[in-house]
Amino acid sequence: MPLVSIVTPTYNSEKYLAETIASVISQTYQDWELLLIDDASSDNTLNMIREFADKDKRIRFFQLTENSGAGIARNKGIEMAQGNFVAFLDADDLWKPEKLEKQLKFMEEKDADVCFTAYELINEEGQALNRLVTVLSEVDKNKILKANYIGNSTGIYNAEKLGKIYMPPIRKRQDWALWLRCIEKAGSAYGLQENLAGYRVRKNSVSSNKINLLKYNYIFYRKACNFGAFKSGVYLLRFLFEQFFVKSRLITTHTT
Repeated sequence: MPLVSIVTPTYNSEKYLAETIASVISQTYQDWELLLIDDASSDNTLNMIREFADKDKRIRFFQLTENSGAGIARNKGIEMAQGNFVAFLDADDLWKPEKLEKQLKFMEEKDADVCFTAYELINEEGQALNRLVTVLSEVDKNKILKANYIGNSTGIYNAEKLGKIYMPPIRKRQDWALWLRCIEKAGSAYGLQENLAGYRVRKNSVSSNKINLLKYNYIFYRKACNFGAFKSGVYLLRFLFEQFFVKSRLITTHTT
């Protein structure tokens, strides 16, 4: 059975982390390792991580000496990964119990090296908001340059075939850049149209602040894609159209 390396960056995550880790432990597919990379937390996060790691040897952790951002933390996790596949789970998101099992089976059937799934939106208390983010069946480089169609906590790539793929050293939107790099190597990413994760909507997230969202997207095009200023501006306009007239239609009402 292939080993899946799950990379989770943490920073002052004590409020949500236990539930997140529990969603990994309860997976029906059990050949995994969970790599928790703490980004110099000042709360009780590290002690929580140690407690889980003491109880389950599949859980490993590393502490960064100074706060460096989620991208640096994720890259450390990728560096530590020993698995055939690399998956990502943010410290406040949740997986459905059958997430890994169904996704790996789908990847085998599709001969897919990059895969992502549909997911539901949950509030800060973990309650369903009855909103489902559906997915495109396939995303190529042209499509992902317009907008990030891959929910980071649903994404998996085949490190055995593609090699380890890292995130660029940008503070925000580095996950978008990683999936772009994965698609550049694999050709396409394939979407599994099944709700297998919960994304926690938080008040201070990048996506909740539209001005910051545009700023970080511009930086993504400039630094992660190496586009010039004019080309970055053009792609930012394409993003706005894609986000509000195309991608927004993937969010549907969902009742459990």
